[in-house]
Amino acid sequence: MNKHRLEVADVFRQHGEEFLKRWGHTVSPQQRKALRDIAACRTATLGGHIEQCDECSHRVIAYNSCRNRHCPKCQSSARDHWLAERAKELLPVPYCHVVFTVPDLLGPLALQNQRLFYGLLFRAVSQTLLEIAADPRHLGAQIGFLAVLHTWSQNLLHHPHVHCVVPAGGIAPDGSGWLRCRQKFFLPVRVLSRLFRGKLLAFLRDAYAKGRLQLSGQLAALADPARFQSWLRPLKNSDWVVYAKPPFGGPEHVLKYLARYTHRVAISNGRLLSLEQGQVTFRWRDSKDNNRTKTMTLDAVEFIRRFLLHILPSGFVKIRHFGFLANRNRSVRLELCRKHLDAPAPVDTPAGLLTDHQKRAAERRCPVCQTGTLHIVECLSAGLLIRSEGVLPVYQIDSS
Repeated sequence: MNKHRLEVADVFRQHGEEFLKRWGHTVSPQQRKALRDIAACRTATLGGHIEQCDECSHRVIAYNSCRNRHCPKCQSSARDHWLAERAKELLPVPYCHVVFTVPDLLGPLALQNQRLFYGLLFRAVSQTLLEIAADPRHLGAQIGFLAVLHTWSQNLLHHPHVHCVVPAGGIAPDGSGWLRCRQKFFLPVRVLSRLFRGKLLAFLRDAYAKGRLQLSGQLAALADPARFQSWLRPLKNSDWVVYAKPPFGGPEHVLKYLARYTHRVAISNGRLLSLEQGQVTFRWRDSKDNNRTKTMTLDAVEFIRRFLLHILPSGFVKIRHFGFLANRNRSVRLELCRKHLDAPAPVDTPAGLLTDHQKRAAERRCPVCQTGTLHIVECLSAGLLIRSEGVLPVYQIDSS
């Protein structure tokens, strides 16, 4: 029998009540729901179903998933479906990875105004990339890209930043052709940084003037306009971090690259090492020390607090498309791109790009006969599972 691997859910189940006693007064409904869902994921609490092999009739009980988008165990299916859709949009060109980072000083403001702030962040990022790319001094083309919001650092602290994956080129202003960027250079980072800084600060000033910003607790003093402007002033004169990786692989690499960023949560179960005496130890990568892998130990309540910092508002869209990949004109503009690149529209998912999905599909093969496939034959209510936990293990139980 396989040894149980430590999961975020274990921390939540063992120390969730302790966390709520200490921090419950600050927890939002979305955070409370994530805490509850993740703790219950793939346990009898959510019910389950019986799967039966279509060859040897072997049966296995599988507990249901919570399907919360912040759950470390529930992202694979959503990611695979999303990647299959994106595979249809790939172009036969190199791609670039650009990251826009928010200064730490703005972190408390972002946490108090998540929906508004993160929306303005997307707006500043998209306008910056589209404007600089359209400038004839740089690329002079209409680009298309997808952007993904992350709010965490490797040590789970609040660190909002946006990852953008961009085809290395774009459509000429008159639509007459495809303009390629230089082989090892996409757009000037310094120019991107300054325009991004100016736009986000302007958006925040406008939101403040319209009374849209919530300012409480440590930010309450900023309700005074003079103090707010004084607080923003150092940000105007500092360098904001924008990172642009040189163009990397084409379609054969880009989906695997996207899979690393699009459906991630604050920390994966694979990084957890131990939960002992109320302390959680996990691996993290220290970017200030040449990305060396280190271990960190946190009080379990503090671990939960940090994790819940990254629960997004209900319905907030964390993956967005812009330029010629924007939803409203994507099909037409992609057809034009392929015409200029002399590239046929992809019919199926490119071979080799969804190997993780294929592997998980194979896992539904019967573990006994190794030839049959498991199919759901009966649904089990949570009440039945909880009442019968001492009886049901006549079948193999799958809660992984």
